Amino acid sequence: MDRMGFGAFLSPLHPLGEDPALSLWRDLELAEWLDQLGFDELWVGEHHSAGWGTVSSPELFIATAAERTRHIRLGTGVVSLPYHHPFMVASRAVQLDQLTRGRFTLGVGAGSIPSDMHFLGIDPADTRRRTAESLEVILQLLDGEKPVTARTDWFELRDARLQLRPYAKTGLPLAVSSATSPFGMRLAGQHGISPISFGIPPRPGSQIGDLVGQWQHAEEAAAEHGRTIDRADWRVTLAVHVSESRSQALDEIVDGWMRYRNEYWALVGAPPVHSRAEARKALEEAIDRRSAIIGSVDECVQAVRDIQEATGGFGRLLVTVMDWAQREQMKRSFELLARFVAPHFNGALRGVTDSYEWTGEQARAFFARQGAGQ
Repeated sequence: MDRMGFGAFLSPLHPLGEDPALSLWRDLELAEWLDQLGFDELWVGEHHSAGWGTVSSPELFIATAAERTRHIRLGTGVVSLPYHHPFMVASRAVQLDQLTRGRFTLGVGAGSIPSDMHFLGIDPADTRRRTAESLEVILQLLDGEKPVTARTDWFELRDARLQLRPYAKTGLPLAVSSATSPFGMRLAGQHGISPISFGIPPRPGSQIGDLVGQWQHAEEAAAEHGRTIDRADWRVTLAVHVSESRSQALDEIVDGWMRYRNEYWALVGAPPVHSRAEARKALEEAIDRRSAIIGSVDECVQAVRDIQEATGGFGRLLVTVMDWAQREQMKRSFELLARFVAPHFNGALRGVTDSYEWTGEQARAFFARQGAGQ
């Protein structure tokens, strides 16, 4: 991949005990920091239960963040399509696209929290079907070529048109999330839109889990539907923490990781971790499997290279924002990533490196001419 971009994926998830209103403001502050550091993207999720995720409308968060930032692209990560009428999803997305002057990407998915589905009376078995049905209609609405009439067992449209059009002539960018099944990748391939893959537990003998298999599903679905899909549009989401060394990075995040494991992931059946030593060992294994990127600048650069090579390449690395480290340590990690890791992949070093090497090659001749002129 000639150029790889970097972004952040903010679910957001915050441990219980902090004022939720202040958590929202701190997340907005983080959006500003990422914008100042030059990150390409920030994605914001949707949650309605379980206590840790308190952004129920990523669109509202993004509208606020857009006023505080200048360059960073903002995306829903994701709007859970089964929870919403597709006309409202498309209409709000285009309004955000206009308000941000083209800095918005509509990220969609099926939803992942069973308690959210329970609140809305949605059978989890229906979420994938609903997602596919909704996305089909949203794409037609965004295309705007003709009125949309559609009827399913959960929504209806009659001669529906969007009043606002996407900001750019090329349309509104979309992305589909994919986690533990081929569904999201196949949907992305079917419609020729960007996939977002989440890091998942690796298969035996694999360093990077099922990412290779995920991309194959997207390519196969694209071929079946006469579409093309580009690796440059593929986003991979992983936990990343950069510090002065691997040991220091682990010291900074191990307690926070334990809290996530024992208090949040326990809600979905993850076994508890009983000691700091056990937690540190699990993190070490995750680093070695390349299912997390944790360590010094050089170690993180190598890890990204390894994952790029093993997957065949992808266009964006999204950092999963977690409260594993203290606030300043997390911000420092993003700064180290932007200053010293990302430039190895986004082309920022090419000009200065070429200039340095050329000057070194010419140095002897320069010194000779300088001496002759004295």
